Amino acid sequence: MEPFYYQHLEKSEQTIYHAIKTGVTALEDHFLVPYADPARISMIFFLVRLDCPEIFYAVIVKLRKWPQSDNLEILPEYLFDKKTIRQQQKAMSARVEKLARAVSTKTELEKELYIHDFICENIHYDKLKKPYSHEIIGPLGHGVGVCEGIAKSVKVLCDALGIWCIIVISEANPKKKIKYRHAWNIVKIGKTYYHLDATFDLSLSKTLTRHDYFNLSDDAIFRDHEPIMTEHVPCTDGSHFYYLEKKLSFTKQEEVKKRAAQAAKKKKPFLFHWRGGYLTREILKELLIGIEEAAKEKGKQAKVSLNWMQAVIYAEFEDMDEAVAVSMQNAENLDDVDNVEIEQANEGELL
Repeated sequence: MEPFYYQHLEKSEQTIYHAIKTGVTALEDHFLVPYADPARISMIFFLVRLDCPEIFYAVIVKLRKWPQSDNLEILPEYLFDKKTIRQQQKAMSARVEKLARAVSTKTELEKELYIHDFICENIHYDKLKKPYSHEIIGPLGHGVGVCEGIAKSVKVLCDALGIWCIIVISEANPKKKIKYRHAWNIVKIGKTYYHLDATFDLSLSKTLTRHDYFNLSDDAIFRDHEPIMTEHVPCTDGSHFYYLEKKLSFTKQEEVKKRAAQAAKKKKPFLFHWRGGYLTREILKELLIGIEEAAKEKGKQAKVSLNWMQAVIYAEFEDMDEAVAVSMQNAENLDDVDNVEIEQANEGELL
């Protein structure tokens, strides 16, 4: 099957796409493409790199127009010298092959979970945003990355494991204090498409691996993601949402309290998704009261954080200690809801 973004180009643009891919794959210093608007050529180069994240070494192209010519000359700028690129290509191929081999016989869903958890448990978000952190060489070679490099790493691993996957991009939104574009993935599991944002889950995975953004529908992802600026497919099904599959998605407050008591008794974290209606402040207050009551019954107190937009609540239980910062002992006061830590899943892209 032809690459996703290639399929959505016009015939003339596919010719340019093919020339760019062939030229940078061969590490050419310069090559010709049919004349087109320079801005459009830059966009096609961008789409080549979304379809082919293994092209991690060419990040910018310069254009040159010769008089009386029907072509444009493209001069790629490479991150490294050609010898180093070839060495890095071998290293990346070996790294991807080794990671893929570990789950080659698993189901698609198991493979997807493996990729997601590998990112969340082994990669650090690069707040300095080094150039290679935007490419697979960052996460897979140096253990650091930003959303673009992470999404590309997810795709290259999905490609190696036979999972349909694309990278999608949303625009920045300074009015919402979103400084940068954001990249994540859409995957196809079985016959169904889902959103997968390993970067957002990585930013939340401080004490345990989070799956707040694992296989979301359009309705769920766009609660805290900007509209997609690239071609994409609709994701209308959320039936493989992680917490739903793991029976950690609740609709009844008494079930939340029961499970909180079990976690408090074992002094284990309690992470769950609320789907019993919109998570208003009033409902949150009631859930917090139930969690705190369950904790007290076991001689514990709860420290709670919240991914409000995705209605995911995380509680840790500690021995009774008045010095604990987040305590819901007086939860009958609505202001105590404000004491819950509000998690920022996209902290790397914020102003």
